[in-house]
Amino acid sequence: MKHTYILALLLALYTGLAQANLGDTDVQASDNADLKAGRTAIDKQDWKAAVDHLSKAAAAEPNNADVHNWLGYANRNLGNMDAAFAAYGEALRLDPRNRYAHEYIGEAYLMVDDLGKAEGHLAELQKLCTPIPCEEYKDLKRAVDEYKAKK
Repeated sequence: MKHTYILALLLALYTGLAQANLGDTDVQASDNADLKAGRTAIDKQDWKAAVDHLSKAAAAEPNNADVHNWLGYANRNLGNMDAAFAAYGEALRLDPRNRYAHEYIGEAYLMVDDLGKAEGHLAELQKLCTPIPCEEYKDLKRAVDEYKAKK
């Protein structure tokens, strides 16, 4: 009986850890037309349209961390770094465990030559993605390593 309990506990723990490293926001499941249009604009690299749509989506869903994260991403690619940092900051305020926001804000910090803050988000991703390294950690680690190699 004791072994069955321990096995069940370990299985539940493992399943939770495995699921912690999976998934992306399912934009198609959202009813927010501006979120869908913003993601489509991102896919087309139409950053201005993405910012326009995602700004409306953020106004309609101010507590949606993923909307703020994508708004940050679009602003970063448009070169609006202050707006990008504000959007990423809001995404992380709403969801401190948002792996995508940690990766993207870390990359943004590298763009403005703030290695320390980028490494801070890399460290946070390492905590969030342990014991199984996630893609967000790997991507930011690669960006940090490339940044250091250039300096």
